[in-house]
Amino acid sequence: MCAADAGVSGRVPATANGDEHDGREDMTISRDGDTPAVARERVRSGLRRARRKTDLTQTDVAQRLTWSLSKVQRIETGEVAVSETDIRALLALYGVTAADTVAALAADAGLARRERWATPPEHRKYLPPGLRRLLQFEVVATQIRAYQSHLLPGIVQTAALAEHIIGEALGHLDAEERRVRLEVRLRRRKDVLERADGPQYHLVIDESVVRRTVGGDLMMAEQLEDLAALAVHPRIFVRIVPFDASKGAIIGTFGNFQLMSLSDEDADDTVLYRERITTDRIDHDAEEIRPYREAFESLWKLSLPEEASLRLINHAALGFRVRLDRQPAVGQR
Repeated sequence: MCAADAGVSGRVPATANGDEHDGREDMTISRDGDTPAVARERVRSGLRRARRKTDLTQTDVAQRLTWSLSKVQRIETGEVAVSETDIRALLALYGVTAADTVAALAADAGLARRERWATPPEHRKYLPPGLRRLLQFEVVATQIRAYQSHLLPGIVQTAALAEHIIGEALGHLDAEERRVRLEVRLRRRKDVLERADGPQYHLVIDESVVRRTVGGDLMMAEQLEDLAALAVHPRIFVRIVPFDASKGAIIGTFGNFQLMSLSDEDADDTVLYRERITTDRIDHDAEEIRPYREAFESLWKLSLPEEASLRLINHAALGFRVRLDRQPAVGQR
């Protein structure tokens, strides 16, 4: 799914005098199990839906409240946290007066503003903002759908492959940053895939991912054997787009992406994560996300069924093992 390199651990809040407690607790979550990033998403989507039920445009809102247009836009894209005062002003403008609704959004806004201290300092230093928010969405997602065209996503990589890829792709980083990237990548697997109440995880990969040698034959054999073991987990579904599915190559131009559903009831309650070699990005807008949802559904249908995909994975792993078996004989010639 991405080279999303981090796992979830966190800090407890500062005390009244500004001192920080010993940071050994999990990332801050609300009583409903939500993280700061998820609370911010609920504020963003709640305010946007409320405005759209009126005849007000973003420009109208900015003029009525004497705010800049960019402030309204950044609130609705989730780029900034919102104060309780601003929440109440917006809801009053939109005619939302129900006390429970106002109180719930105000509470969400308060949780969203705690995101900074909820993130360990080394994560703030070494991980990009989009990736830090991705980690928070993953731990509360009900379903994750991921597509990878070149490499296995970090969340399913073995420690050996993860260390190799980080060394190759991020070799320009200093040793401490690479250490953090590896540590949190491995933690992410435990926090999401291995958690007893974790989300359903649907992964689509191109056939080239299991055919290409990355890190050597032994590393690939062990990685594919590990993937095969994951693929039989009742919450994990792995499919492969075969080489002969030509349409898959075209859809694959969307690049690697991950969709996280935050609710089983609302299909639009989804967050999109995209990662490139130097940037990453979180998208919330339903119109922006829709093509990726459609692309994933198309790729899923083009892929081999889970049973056939598992046979292909095992066959590829066996191929790497056979190559390893032949190596001593070749060396004796």
